[in-house]
Amino acid sequence: MIRKLKQLGLATAALGLVLAGTADAKVEGDTVYLGSAISLTGKYSTNGEHTQRGYDLAVKLINEAGGIMVDGQDYMLDIIYYDDESTPARGAQLAERLINQDGVEFMLGPYSSGLTKAIAPVTEQYGVPMVEANGASLSLFTEGYQYLFAVLSTTEQYLASAVALAAEIAEAEGRDPSTLTLAAAFENDPFSQDIRNGVLADAEALGIKVVIDDQLPPELNDMAATLAKVKALKPDILVVSGHAKGATLAIRQMEEMRVDVPMLALTHCDSADIIGNFGEAAEYTLCASQWAPSLSYSDDLFGSAADFAATFEAEYGYAPPYQAAESAAAVMVFADAFERAGTFDKAAVRDALSETVMETFYGNIEFDETGKNIAKPMVLYQVQDGEYVVVAPTAWAASEVRWPTPPWADRQ
Repeated sequence: MIRKLKQLGLATAALGLVLAGTADAKVEGDTVYLGSAISLTGKYSTNGEHTQRGYDLAVKLINEAGGIMVDGQDYMLDIIYYDDESTPARGAQLAERLINQDGVEFMLGPYSSGLTKAIAPVTEQYGVPMVEANGASLSLFTEGYQYLFAVLSTTEQYLASAVALAAEIAEAEGRDPSTLTLAAAFENDPFSQDIRNGVLADAEALGIKVVIDDQLPPELNDMAATLAKVKALKPDILVVSGHAKGATLAIRQMEEMRVDVPMLALTHCDSADIIGNFGEAAEYTLCASQWAPSLSYSDDLFGSAADFAATFEAEYGYAPPYQAAESAAAVMVFADAFERAGTFDKAAVRDALSETVMETFYGNIEFDETGKNIAKPMVLYQVQDGEYVVVAPTAWAASEVRWPTPPWADRQ
């Protein structure tokens, strides 16, 4: 019954709990348990669900393939989940519970940089390796953590390609990039603020003038004030980072207010399903992404990136956002490290993780001394004819960027 509850994504509200498997120890019989505090409720619940489904799909396929072999014995994987309610303090509390009460010695990360920042000191304190897939904040990797490993690209890379693309377009038109103007709105969380720092640094390096630098409201429910300024100042580029709710808010209010901007770049377009939710209104939007099904990566478990996308959609009924893909890759990294370590000793597994060099359907994975993945670039989608199409970097582009975005009056 507990397993069925987990599969249905139900929670026991009083306990804030979604639990899979027994919780007596990290290894019971032929099963090794990973733990994760994850956002099943609260403002990050959409991406939390994508993250959980990525974890679960990788566990399912690994187990169906016979599990992992450690020191000559086969083991299955399972995951103990708790709902962190999208709250950092709750996430840290639940990490303590997983380690001290449930006996978990291997952690999968939560969703978001803020939650990862809250949990990392706990796992570090207890020497528990954590492989995380959804905490991209650069500041996570300046603390000297020895047990934190991240499969995704870090925040400063997210919208850098959009700023660079605008500069490339300007130069191709015979226009100096310094004549461009940029507007920006960011959520006040570690992830988005790191993106802000990267965008502003990129704009400064290219001589692009920043005319709006706003903070999104805490509840991500209204950005009309920012959009009114965009209407008045007419910047060439608008960048917004506020996770799935921020992307939804930007598209919805820009359509409602008929805000015209030649280039709009967002984070979390796919997890917000801007195409499904907004249709034509989402056209021309540029979307930062950690991964795309059209990329040429592959592995022996899922096959190609396109194969993973097909498997995920068959299992869950929708195309996978990159949060699901990177989460599946995190489980694969743990499985690989367990087998190479030949033991479930935490220190030995940590050392094996630090020596990871592997290709997955999600991309190449190799960690530097801080735990960052140094082997995988970001990509930039554009919504073209109701599809996400990679337009940057050029080496991965499937289509040329469509620019400028036509005024609303010419679109509908």
